[in-house]
Amino acid sequence: MLAETVGLLGNDHDLIEGYLARPIASGPTPGVVVLHHAPGLDPWCKEVARNFAAAGYAAVVPHLYHRRGPGDWADVAASARADGLEKAMPNDQVMGDIAGAATYLRSLPGANGKVGVIGFCSGGRQAFLAACDVPSLDAAVDCWGGSIFPENDSYDPNRRRVPGVIHRVGDMSVPLLGIFGNDDGNPSPEQVDEIDRILTELGKEHEFHRYDGAGHAFFATDKTNYRQEQAIEGWKRVHEFFEKKLR
Repeated sequence: MLAETVGLLGNDHDLIEGYLARPIASGPTPGVVVLHHAPGLDPWCKEVARNFAAAGYAAVVPHLYHRRGPGDWADVAASARADGLEKAMPNDQVMGDIAGAATYLRSLPGANGKVGVIGFCSGGRQAFLAACDVPSLDAAVDCWGGSIFPENDSYDPNRRRVPGVIHRVGDMSVPLLGIFGNDDGNPSPEQVDEIDRILTELGKEHEFHRYDGAGHAFFATDKTNYRQEQAIEGWKRVHEFFEKKLR
């Protein structure tokens, strides 16, 4: 595979940084936009992109904090989070960055024209919204995206509340896969049940998988939240979904 830092046109044609990993192969290649979690474009998110490349996808991780300025990924992310994610990564800006990343992937040699999106934590919420806001996508995967419903004061009174995106589900036009841990608090199992109910009621194509003994970020191998057995099963579901929707 080839893995490198690239420039791509995001929202408002801004040139932003991205991390690209793709197979060196002659066959038609689907694309995946990987949305990093709130901690930023860290080594684990780059590993996710390389794992997709090993599976035959071209994957790009747009640096959603890029506009904060150059610097170490952790410092840039810390600065962004201090101002609040709503200000650091406004929804319209992120949706434009996702659309730009999808266009970039379709422009690569050998691209088959199909692109999915997967996101983790805040990126999961953004992937959920992209299924409603970026119709050029072919599939979306929400991994434990929090704050699909509006947050209330009881969740965390020491930080800014994040407005929900559940009101946008009527616009969802992209098949959605959801991966959740039953020990998570945001989204809680009750919230996942309610999201599932609303999507079903509206006839939106989706499938949800939940895992006992797993909480938030249970795919992240460099975090104490990592749960190997559940992560292996969850990744299996992700690859089955993308295989069906993107190939």
